[in-house]
Amino acid sequence: MSNFRNKLISFMYGRYGMDALYGALLTVSVVLAVINIFADSWILSTVGTVVLVYAIFRCFSKNHAARRKENEVWLKIWTPVGKWFGGLIMRLRDIRTRRYRRCPSCKATLRLPIKRGKHYVKCPKCRAEFQVRIVL
Repeated sequence: MSNFRNKLISFMYGRYGMDALYGALLTVSVVLAVINIFADSWILSTVGTVVLVYAIFRCFSKNHAARRKENEVWLKIWTPVGKWFGGLIMRLRDIRTRRYRRCPSCKATLRLPIKRGKHYVKCPKCRAEFQVRIVL
């Protein structure tokens, strides 16, 4: 088994490997394959195969500069989306115990315990004090 591992390591030497865009392309390919099981469309099958081939091409590529630029563009697009979904998941998880409000001066998101009514809150980031009204 170690002989195979050594051969794999020597084959991958100098190649780009896996990154965030590779994972996203692989995920898209798998999702398209699962949808294609139910839809049985040659278009979905072709698009999924092309996405998978491109992901494998990126993994085995030796052009590090081009692959790094592609990954940076992907991360610029995906990072705000991922943060938004992460915040949404956190809000849904804490919906019974916490409320989220934005600071009016620095726009930071504050995670507050549920205290019904009006009360004052001090932002830990900018130290501004403002009134918060929690209804539900």
